[in-house]
Amino acid sequence: MPKRSIQMFLRNKISAYIIVFAFFMIALFAGISIGTMRVPFRDIAFLLSHHFFGTSLHGVDPSFDNIVWKIRFPRVLLAALVGASLAVAGAAFQGLLRNPLADPYTLGVSSGASAGAVMVLFFNVQLSWLSGFTLPVISVIASIATIFIVVLFAQAIERSLKVETIILTGIIFSSFLGAVISLMIALTGEELRQIIGWLLGSVSMRGWDYIQLILPFFLIGTILLIIHAAELNAMSFGEEKAQHLGVNVRRKKLVVLVAGSILTGAAVAVSGTIGFVGLVIPHFIRLIWGPDHRHLLSLSMFAGAGFLILADLVARTIISPTELPIGVITSIIGAPVFAIILLRKHRKGRRTA
Repeated sequence: MPKRSIQMFLRNKISAYIIVFAFFMIALFAGISIGTMRVPFRDIAFLLSHHFFGTSLHGVDPSFDNIVWKIRFPRVLLAALVGASLAVAGAAFQGLLRNPLADPYTLGVSSGASAGAVMVLFFNVQLSWLSGFTLPVISVIASIATIFIVVLFAQAIERSLKVETIILTGIIFSSFLGAVISLMIALTGEELRQIIGWLLGSVSMRGWDYIQLILPFFLIGTILLIIHAAELNAMSFGEEKAQHLGVNVRRKKLVVLVAGSILTGAAVAVSGTIGFVGLVIPHFIRLIWGPDHRHLLSLSMFAGAGFLILADLVARTIISPTELPIGVITSIIGAPVFAIILLRKHRKGRRTA
């Protein structure tokens, strides 16, 4: 196929969805298949079809059922939801803040969620009515509370809620909450390993209950952002131009901030701090298929899900039986990739100048 035809195929939006969805499905099956005991793709398909649609197992080894349905599939699905949440939030924040270096942690939301979780571990908080979900629920609440405090503080400084003011306010609160986390780590004793392990990020030993926890937040946040994709397109060209186009900038900005914070808070709540997904994935998708948020959000969702599944697969297999924190893998992969993207973009800008 000629080079021009390949480029046209890659630029086509239908092709984009096919490529990204195929990447997600390959990552999904690879994440379920690879492990101490390898499960064939065919058996995975039969097992998932059996549990979702009640079809027969066609001679599948019964031992695979527990491995796939109770251990690997929940872990892979949770990684997909976390990756999708961070990528969609990152795409929205980059468009809203008109800054390719923005990600779900820019506004202090991740620091708020992390501070809430570390407080639970530090003070050994256990709410009987939440049972084992005390940590994730408080983490979600802390993340949502943080964005409201950031917005209220930024509004007190400047009622128009300019992007620069929001970013600076987020940095201030992120630094403060980071100091609070460091203080609790310095004062802790036996819980130190647990806190450090949680902060490094992981989706291991988290079953269907954690999926039930993140799923409502994921659906609410993603649907809100997709509904406001056109407004995000307008605001990415500047607030004044968006106002001229009839967008209620202040209201829509708040909706995007809250929706992105819900996604980030829920992801941090169930997996800990995982960096670079919300930074690299939307930027990569934007470079290939353009900045239109009507497609960027959906493409980032599938690409982020597939990326984090593969990162988790590497984390649990590269030095098996020992598992690495998934946040370490995403940083090792994400930092060089993002550096290459920035370098290529800089060189392209110099050529066109």
